[in-house]
Amino acid sequence: MGINDGAALRIHNVRLIDGASADVLEDAVLEANDDGWITYAGPAAQAPEAHAHVRTIDGQGGTLLPGLFDCHTHLGVPSDRSLVEVALLTDPVLSVLQTTERLRRTLDAGITSARDLGGLPTGFRDAVASGLIAGPRVQTSVGVISHTGGHADGTLPSGKNLGLDYCEIADDVTEVRKAARRMLRAGADLIKICTSGGISSAHDDPDDQDLLDDEIAAVVDEGLRHRGRPVAAHAQGRAGILSAIRGGVRSIEHGFGIDDEGCDLIGEKGAFLVPTLSTAFQPLDPQRTPPWRYQKKLRWIEKTKENIAEAIARKVNIAAGTDAGITPHGHNASELSYLVQLGMSPLDAIRAATSNSAQLLGVEDRLGTLRLGYAADLILCMQDPLQDISVLSEPENIALVAQQGNIHKLTLTDPEQGLFRAAGQNNLHVGVRP
Repeated sequence: MGINDGAALRIHNVRLIDGASADVLEDAVLEANDDGWITYAGPAAQAPEAHAHVRTIDGQGGTLLPGLFDCHTHLGVPSDRSLVEVALLTDPVLSVLQTTERLRRTLDAGITSARDLGGLPTGFRDAVASGLIAGPRVQTSVGVISHTGGHADGTLPSGKNLGLDYCEIADDVTEVRKAARRMLRAGADLIKICTSGGISSAHDDPDDQDLLDDEIAAVVDEGLRHRGRPVAAHAQGRAGILSAIRGGVRSIEHGFGIDDEGCDLIGEKGAFLVPTLSTAFQPLDPQRTPPWRYQKKLRWIEKTKENIAEAIARKVNIAAGTDAGITPHGHNASELSYLVQLGMSPLDAIRAATSNSAQLLGVEDRLGTLRLGYAADLILCMQDPLQDISVLSEPENIALVAQQGNIHKLTLTDPEQGLFRAAGQNNLHVGVRP
């Protein structure tokens, strides 16, 4: 049960997209009770009578949507500085404060739930859940498991190691089991592994396989034995994608080299693809990028767009994720624009970032949809994203962000509309954790 500031909420004069159905209500009302659970979401003509004690917000014709999910973030990693600078030159106290600011900015952008896949300790998750800091509801893998010379090996081409404490190196079945157990001991909500090399790692290539089949199976087994914790796989090339799906992972992260066989396997296994298209569409400056990374990016960028476009056309089960940290923080909803550019409808892109993502994170019974009995995690966009999905990309277009009915952000300003002003309301209590 979440806790908010103790007042029921009513939002009217809005277009409503519930995140699950194909219906769009042009004149809708949403109500949530004192505990932040939705009691009505439907046509204004059938809405309950408004009561004086309820906080009422006139949405001024904007679009009300479920709060968005980002299923692949690195909130502990800045997007504007290199890992070398972070690891070697940044004071750890400053790093904590910067991470807190990234959490706030991500929530301001309309991301009310996030899954962090490496670099975010559980303390940040718990601080958000207890209301100590503002941010999305968080699931975190805490770390990443890879083999020596693999994608998560922090050894630089010089031979020096960055000493990234969230990167676990494991080279056989026994070691990967121990690494998984260390992640779970640290409080991880899921386990992150690397089954392929990567564009951003110096010693391998996306076509290289990282963890081997028996090692993948061992990690999946550890997760199942520990209250059914799922496994997410960094898998960019074909070999890593196929081995991960066959091994029983819950989600393929990136999936740039996915082919028909990979698409078929995802469907057979009930897995998800999180394509992180923000990485493919992000411009890369050759003057500020190591040559090995720049050349790999050039080789993979068009291949990525072609393969993901085909996966979209084949209706592969897709959840939204950005790889924020590699890509900019605070503009996470740009991912929806890239999905649309590759052939997804705007409504399906919204579903990918709401109800589909909630299903991936195992919270589809309470988050990701604006329906009776769900938590009032919601955003209000002043434009129509079905006409132009890119309007969700800019935080200034998001006029309202609420979690469990508790308003974090409200920028509507017309005093004649009797608006509930939320200035200074950053004391969040959002105890339902994804």
